[in-house]
Amino acid sequence: MFGAAMTAGCRLSALGLAAPLVLLLGCRQDMHDQPKYKPYAASSLFRDGQSARPLVEDTVARGHLKDDVELYTGKTAAGKLVDVMPLTVTLEILKRGRERFDIYCSPCHDHVGAGRGMVVRRGFKQPPTFHGDRLRQMPVGHFFDVMTNGFGAMPEYRASVGAADRWAIVAYIRALQRSQQATFADVPPEAAQKLKAGG
Repeated sequence: MFGAAMTAGCRLSALGLAAPLVLLLGCRQDMHDQPKYKPYAASSLFRDGQSARPLVEDTVARGHLKDDVELYTGKTAAGKLVDVMPLTVTLEILKRGRERFDIYCSPCHDHVGAGRGMVVRRGFKQPPTFHGDRLRQMPVGHFFDVMTNGFGAMPEYRASVGAADRWAIVAYIRALQRSQQATFADVPPEAAQKLKAGG
């Protein structure tokens, strides 16, 4: 009798646990069960027979207006390369530029911009050094334009490196150019004293 009561109690407990579980499963409304069009699927709703709609002409996605011509092209509205950075160069921007340069540029240009990166040592065409007179005298817009659109054997990096990061790389290239031509007179006085003292 005690065993029969125990079995009946277990059955009731099991039913008590199973009932809410069945109710929860019955209330399930997954988004993947709703009617929808998959990308590039056929549709009889539109005349062209496609479910995907083309972008409305003369519209720009939020955050992509790019109305600052110099910032996004490295050129003036007249098409001339800019000679002044369109953003303020800070230590943070130089650090970011160095980081991006080391990732995207150093494989060809090496870490100081001499054009002897690892892929060049493996047989790839050598780019020009950043420290020659021709590139030292180029406007900053030149470097931005080359990164954006590519030049010669160099591919474009527009899709891989955002505009702000391209300008950070340009700032870092200018710092590299200065570093390779620096003299002791270019060192700030407090740093010069440390250098003279051996620190």
